[in-house]
Amino acid sequence: QVQLVESGGGLVQPGGSLGLSCVASGRVFTIDNLAWYRRAPGKERELVGSISRSGSAYVTDAVKGRFAISKDSTPTTVTFYPQMNKLSPEDTAVYYCNVLSLGYDHWGQGPQNTVST
Repeated sequence: QVQLVESGGGLVQPGGSLGLSCVASGRVFTIDNLAWYRRAPGKERELVGSISRSGSAYVTDAVKGRFAISKDSTPTTVTFYPQMNKLSPEDTAVYYCNVLSLGYDHWGQGPQNTVST
């Protein structure tokens, strides 16, 4: 079992920066992939970016050049982040962290990571 706790989010001016974080604990050695998704008002949830167990990071075209995904690992926790720069009104959304572990998805609580510009 993997537990996720998100933090961050808030109101930021267009062009500004914001960081979110998600701390995974529990059976972190079973994690294969970590990802960030977002759901904008009136839209479907979409992938923002991901980072694999090996550290290979990916971001979608919508945020490429502005967002970066990274992670820090200890024997008992994995903390992963999107660093979000040059934010625009189109980035306004609820951001969710996601972990894939043993074929199962685990989701963060989301509402704490509402980003508004």
